[in-house]
Amino acid sequence: MRMTYHRLKRLREDRRGAVALESLIVMVFLISFLLVPLADMAIAGFQYISAYQGLRDLGQYVQYHAPPDITNWSAWKSSLPITINKIDSASIRVVCGDADIDCSLTNTASPMYYTYTTKITLAPMVLTAVLCNGNCTKTLSYSERFR
Repeated sequence: MRMTYHRLKRLREDRRGAVALESLIVMVFLISFLLVPLADMAIAGFQYISAYQGLRDLGQYVQYHAPPDITNWSAWKSSLPITINKIDSASIRVVCGDADIDCSLTNTASPMYYTYTTKITLAPMVLTAVLCNGNCTKTLSYSERFR
C-alpha cells in the first residue's frame, strides 16, 4: 500500500505529535529545576527538625531526671544517655552561677542551666550554594534552666 501525496500532506499538517515532544522538554525542566531543589529543601528540613527534636527529647529527659545530689553534677552529667542522637559528652555543659562558666571544683555555685549541641551534615544535590554556603555541617544547640 503506497502512501499518496494527499495522505503525506495531511500527516505533515497534523501537529499532534509536537505536543508529545514539547511535553518531554517541559517534564525535564520541571524535574531538574523545580522538583529536585524542592526535594533538597525537604530533606534538609527533615534533618533539621529530626535533630532539633532529638535535642528537645533529651532536654525533656534531663528535666524529668534531675540530679539527686545537685552538688555532684559531674556524676549526673556522666549518667546522661549520651547515645541519644549521637550527642557527645564534650558538648554537654552544666553552667553554675550567673556567669557563663562551667561547673567545676573551683566554681561551686549552684547549677543554673545546662546546654548541649549536636551536628547535622546536609548533602544537597542541587542547592549546595544555598543550603551549605561552603560548610554543609550545621551545629544545633539546646539550653534549658534547672527548675
